[in-house]
Amino acid sequence: MGGSAVNWIETGRFFIMAGAAIIVIGLIFVLSDKIPLGRLPGDLQVGGERFKIYIPIATSILLSIVLTIVVNFFARK
Repeated sequence: MGGSAVNWIETGRFFIMAGAAIIVIGLIFVLSDKIPLGRLPGDLQVGGERFKIYIPIATSILLSIVLTIVVNFFARK
């Protein structure tokens, strides 16, 4: 027919990857109480009675390393 052709294989792969991402995000929410992210040694909390400043240095470094590994794994062809 005259319209554009749909590449169903690529569409299927997209939905599989999107579903996997949703599952991973859901697992992170379920396990978030058991994983001490935000409470690692190296995360700074400064404050008094009226204010609190939270600086997650160690958590930021750990997440950066993990995300770099994951992105490099999926970016390789």
